[in-house]
Amino acid sequence: MNAHIEAVSQKVRSEGAFIRKIISSVETVIVGQQHLLERILVALLANGHLLIEGVPGLAKTTVVKTLASLIDARFQRIQFTPDLLPADLVGTLIYNPRDGVFTTKKGPIFANIVLADEVNRAPAKVHSALLEAMEERQVTIGDNSHLLPEPFLVMATQNPIEHEGTYPLPEAQMDRFMLKVTIDYPTWDEEREIIRRTARTAKGPSLLPIMHPEEIQRARTIVDSIYQDEKIEQYILDIVFATRDPARCGLAHLAPYIEFGASPRASIFLAIASRALAFIRGRGYVVPQDIKEIAPDVLRHRIITTYEADIDRISTDQMIAEILASVRVP
Repeated sequence: MNAHIEAVSQKVRSEGAFIRKIISSVETVIVGQQHLLERILVALLANGHLLIEGVPGLAKTTVVKTLASLIDARFQRIQFTPDLLPADLVGTLIYNPRDGVFTTKKGPIFANIVLADEVNRAPAKVHSALLEAMEERQVTIGDNSHLLPEPFLVMATQNPIEHEGTYPLPEAQMDRFMLKVTIDYPTWDEEREIIRRTARTAKGPSLLPIMHPEEIQRARTIVDSIYQDEKIEQYILDIVFATRDPARCGLAHLAPYIEFGASPRASIFLAIASRALAFIRGRGYVVPQDIKEIAPDVLRHRIITTYEADIDRISTDQMIAEILASVRVP
């Protein structure tokens, strides 16, 4: 077993060199946001989708666009608005009167990396179309289904402080996002550096692609082979089951605040995302710290809170922190 882990670790170190290149390239444009950048890479390596939440002006869109520019793949930004239609997203059938036939015009969803900007501004029908694309990795236009290109990654942003003209994402769609990342204001030093870099009229430097889709696919194969011990699997299950029954880890006082715990997707995504995080860290095996680091991003949008939690101002992040502190670490 040790020989297998060492062999995987060597593959991780050799094939994961592009991770350092990407991080250093993004840092030439973006100040701070290390957590967000790392989570985008986790989603990319784990073949999952990402939801980013933060107030305006925190460079959510800029980080995604900068990272996408480093990948030699098709990138598409879609601005979600209340008048957006499903056809604007997936495409439509166009009738040709000369030939008397319908031809398919594919929409912007047919890209490798899709930035769904302000995703909660679109109505329910658009969310349904996006849901099919995220889950099935295909879209239906007319009577035909069309496969989406590989790799396919949806990175969506939403603003938590605006409510006018927004449509809250349904729980079923929220569950399709592997990670939900919340970002906050930069530190004083980071904001000073932001001013020095960007407070000018000239446009900043443009970045050239340094990674190809084939490298992503090879990296994903290695991520799948990263060793995850049975004790790590048990640790994952203990955390997820504690969101459904907090009393099992001595947190009975949280039970009135949780209406529904995390779904089985949480266990699956915790296992995959922790492997991807181990890849980024240059290891061929998962350690408990990987689970602790990625768990809040996997769980925070899967725990449905009660009205009592709103009254007592108990957030899902507070509950997750208590659960992680109480569940025994292997």
